[in-house]
Amino acid sequence: MQTVTLDPRHLALLRELSSRGSITAVAAATHRTPSAISQQLRTASRDLGVAVVERHGRGIKLTEAGRLMAEAAVEVDTALARAQARIDALLHQPRGVVHIASLPSAAEYLIGPTLRVIDDEQVDIVLEDEDVSERSFADLARDSDIVLGHSLIGATPAGAESLSCTLICREPIDLAVPDSHRLASRKAISPEDVIGESWIGVPAGFPFDTILQTIEHMTGTKADVRQRVRDNRVAESLVIAGHCIAMLPRFTTRERDGLALRPLINISAKRWVVAMCRPDHAERAVVRRVLQALQSVGASMDE
Repeated sequence: MQTVTLDPRHLALLRELSSRGSITAVAAATHRTPSAISQQLRTASRDLGVAVVERHGRGIKLTEAGRLMAEAAVEVDTALARAQARIDALLHQPRGVVHIASLPSAAEYLIGPTLRVIDDEQVDIVLEDEDVSERSFADLARDSDIVLGHSLIGATPAGAESLSCTLICREPIDLAVPDSHRLASRKAISPEDVIGESWIGVPAGFPFDTILQTIEHMTGTKADVRQRVRDNRVAESLVIAGHCIAMLPRFTTRERDGLALRPLINISAKRWVVAMCRPDHAERAVVRRVLQALQSVGASMDE
């Protein structure tokens, strides 16, 4: 009977290929050349005695055997991380560096307080702010320990089904209008109240756009979107400058001269702020400690 050799390096490579989708992407992420990656894939196929990749159009894709090995790699990495976490717990408090990629508007109210929570611990956070579509946040988990993203559909954002997801907080989304606007006198605003208004929106695929689409569906009218911007501060300034309205997150938007915030009613207008991790990263003791701190800070925002 032929002996099958399972090289951990091959498992890791197949996991990366499964996650990133191409030899070029894996090469860039792992600082190797595409030819070196191709050679390792050939070696993996030879050692396993079965092809792990096959041609697909102009590129390649994993075979069934390759997919099985990629799935096994996740299980192996997770088990090793869990074992390491148990050893760490016996020896000392969690320590190390945790890389976080975060939605800017969530980082604004979560990261500073989290740093204060762990200030006297041997934990370092390296932060990178990212503003991408809802589905793209999950992709950032390839290169970060924790990704702070958001969703309007629940505590598992689109695309994050294979990740470990931790709910940090739920945040209401308010309507922002000029303080001289007719709606500024209302205590709350319903979808019917905004028929005929001009909007400052977000790019398609971003969660707030889902609320606007729901308003269109509920009222049977097409929204007049004049601008689409990512940055909430830019949206604030455009609302203050004219008669357009926008949707903005409650925890980081402050009423100021020219701007009025009102809650939306008769519609689900809140977002779930979620921490996403690869399963093995979620097992690391230092990552678990940061997740606990984020949850503590998030709970104080929910109150």
